[in-house]
Amino acid sequence: MESSHAETPDPHRWQALALVCVAMFMTVLDVSIVNVALPSIKNSLHVGESSLQWVLIAYTITFGGLLLLGGRAADLLGRRRMFMIGMALFAAASLACGLAGSIGVLVAARAVQGIGAAIVSPATLSIITTTFTEGAERNKALGIWGAMGGSGAAAGVLFGGILTKYAGWEWVFFVNVPVAVLVLALTRAVVRESRVTGMRGFDIGGASTITGSLALLVYGISKAPDVGWSSGSTIGFLIGAAVLFAAFLAIETRHPEPMVPFRIFRTKTVTGANVAGFLLGAVVFANFFLLTLYVQQVLHYSALKTGLTFLATAGTVIPVAGLSQALVTKFGPRPVMAVGLLLITGGMVWYSQIPVHASFASDLLPGYLMVGVGMAFSFIPMSIAALAGVAPQEAGLASGLINTSQQVGGALGVAIASTVAFTHMNTLLHAGHDPASAQTSGFALGFWVIAAFSAVAVLATLVLIRPQEVATQADMVTAV
Repeated sequence: MESSHAETPDPHRWQALALVCVAMFMTVLDVSIVNVALPSIKNSLHVGESSLQWVLIAYTITFGGLLLLGGRAADLLGRRRMFMIGMALFAAASLACGLAGSIGVLVAARAVQGIGAAIVSPATLSIITTTFTEGAERNKALGIWGAMGGSGAAAGVLFGGILTKYAGWEWVFFVNVPVAVLVLALTRAVVRESRVTGMRGFDIGGASTITGSLALLVYGISKAPDVGWSSGSTIGFLIGAAVLFAAFLAIETRHPEPMVPFRIFRTKTVTGANVAGFLLGAVVFANFFLLTLYVQQVLHYSALKTGLTFLATAGTVIPVAGLSQALVTKFGPRPVMAVGLLLITGGMVWYSQIPVHASFASDLLPGYLMVGVGMAFSFIPMSIAALAGVAPQEAGLASGLINTSQQVGGALGVAIASTVAFTHMNTLLHAGHDPASAQTSGFALGFWVIAAFSAVAVLATLVLIRPQEVATQADMVTAV
């Protein structure tokens, strides 16, 4: 039974929305904000490429792997309470990241930061669904939330460049602390508590096995270029990942309160939104990772210049969000989502043609703009479709599920695309190609892989998203 008073309009609902959107923006931001800072971190902490990538992966694994448990905790223990606990943990871990003097400490702190994000992120969407009454107002709030999440990944690269240039790489982490403190100070006054009564237990076994499976899978994929795909260690990691995933499925079918009740997938639209969300996460995070490396390592852009180039994408998402919501109101989520994913696919194909000596205006800007518009057209209808037909008592589950899909997709997307790119790059280097052309060719192949992910997401959207399972047009989002 839902304990919130959702039938009574919350007088502080828009202030609450502002707070949870800031928190959501910050957790998504931290997936990509470190990208531009990686060369500075590498030089400061004296680490190699293979260790450096775990500054990204450690955060994404714990973030994605524990999101479902975070959503369940928010439902059972209270959305506001868990939101505040997650923000406090996120702030403390961010401080530890900035103070880290070794790569081991930094990676460990990033993993803890991901745990905080895994608590915060599903709580934000649960708070929205229980603070706003069902209909146009709630969907407008969901549209704003989706736009903030969609722009966070792009804005992270911009802010990372600015902070690295003028304050040092440590500040890509320190900046979270005052923001989190401000959010915590205001939360009790504007966010009312809600929880689901009558539910018991936490599926620790499910959370542990899915997180462990993801960690082994990503580690095995990311190390394969160094040790070989046929090596015993690579095969062992992949088999271990499969065993843990099988254990996760077995636990979920037998647990009295499973972390993922598979009944939620009876709604095709929810399934479609999560499949598309998984693939979109793979595309967006892998895109920013490879593109950042290309403009810094091949074009030799500074950290600041690299960040500024992504303003073309970050600055497109929010203004286009209003148009996206208007189109969803008129046509429904499926066509808008499909168009958005098609635009992103076009952007990836555009990037696959990158030359060694590129011009920003002619070789990069068109792709940046396609991706920005595509993200605005994708994230907003996806957020609505992910909650189609979901009961209020499962708001935490549904919100955790769509976020999990995106973050797990992001972790695997970065690992797969970078593995393909670096393997091809190393092959060309061994064959005597110059570094710039080898790197460019490797990144181009990586973008072809990402384009394939995006194309499959388009197909999943067209096949699985059912208009009749989503709210009627009268209850759709209204333009901001």
